[in-house]
Amino acid sequence: MLQTIPLVFVLIGLTLYVVLGGADFGAAAWQATTRDERLRAHAHDSMAPVWEANHVWLIFVLTVLWTAYPEVFGSIASTLSVALFLAGIGIIVRGFAYAVRSGASTPRQVRGVDTASAISSVLTPFALGAAAGGIASGRVPVGNAAGDLWSSWLNPTSIVVGALAVAFSVYLAAVFLAADAARADEPELVAACRTRALAAGSVAGVLAVVGLVVLRGDARPLFDDLVSGGGLAAIIVSALFGVGALALVARGRYEPSRYVAAVAVAATIAGWALAQQPDILPGLTIQRAAAPDDTLVAVIVAVLGGGAILFPSLVLLFRLTLGGMLGHGEPADLAPGRGVAVAFREGLLARAAVALLIAGFGLLTVAGGAVPHALGVASLLAFVVTGFLAAAPALAR
Repeated sequence: MLQTIPLVFVLIGLTLYVVLGGADFGAAAWQATTRDERLRAHAHDSMAPVWEANHVWLIFVLTVLWTAYPEVFGSIASTLSVALFLAGIGIIVRGFAYAVRSGASTPRQVRGVDTASAISSVLTPFALGAAAGGIASGRVPVGNAAGDLWSSWLNPTSIVVGALAVAFSVYLAAVFLAADAARADEPELVAACRTRALAAGSVAGVLAVVGLVVLRGDARPLFDDLVSGGGLAAIIVSALFGVGALALVARGRYEPSRYVAAVAVAATIAGWALAQQPDILPGLTIQRAAAPDDTLVAVIVAVLGGGAILFPSLVLLFRLTLGGMLGHGEPADLAPGRGVAVAFREGLLARAAVALLIAGFGLLTVAGGAVPHALGVASLLAFVVTGFLAAAPALAR
């Protein structure tokens, strides 16, 4: 169990990056495919408060992966170095273009910056998706650069997965932009984004079906595991939520469609993980790939402890952004007599969080056996919840 927990963190971080980072890339892609300056400006402004925060999740995934599963990280980074290099270049160009856009002085300069940003924003999700396709289809063997530098990510499965990653990105971006336009009472922008969301979502659905057909011929073991057991359940959930997200967009329910689409993406990633277990790479199981227990415990404690600090800040950022209140919040007035009660409750939660952290760390590091370790993990998860409630009482209420 201990060996699997960091992998769960990786999958959660990957899901968040696909959803949040993907929406950022998709917004840049829409900027270059329209001549409507209002839509260009809307796409740029909507991502302004959160675009840097969205890419924190990629750093998180890489850090946990190379610490908890160093042999896996080394094999992936070396065999898929070309694809990952292209993705890195795309991320840099996207960030640079976003930063310099505000300094562009002519419409021609703005269009040039938007075009560079859009190209990089298509290249990056495609390259990352192609790399994932190479891993899923078993083309990344264990060892330093043991696989082919080109066919490992330029193959039928990788191409379909890369295209699906791009389709997901532009679809999520269109949904997010439609919701932002609706909040700003811009009906023309809402209509434009809604049309793009329905088109991109339909393409993503078709690509998902095509992907299963390609998998059947190109990576039959993975296909067999996807259409049976837990993999099949995850794929069904992904399909149902994907259709549900499109239905919500069609009805103009953009805000809930964000979360329904996110569940569809999460189910797809979960299906891949369930189908590929117990191996991470061909012939390398999770247990064999994992770092020593002391390292895994340190990773778990660091992630949960850091999450208790970082997560409330991210929740606050997105809540203010989605609510259109960024920079305009005012402290809530407490009714007479409530101040002492609230302070006592928050202090109690803080003390409980500290106690749970100590208990979890002790059970994972000092005690031995599966049961104490399970209790230790449960204590750390409870620490995250109570720490969140103590650190962000306004959000909790």
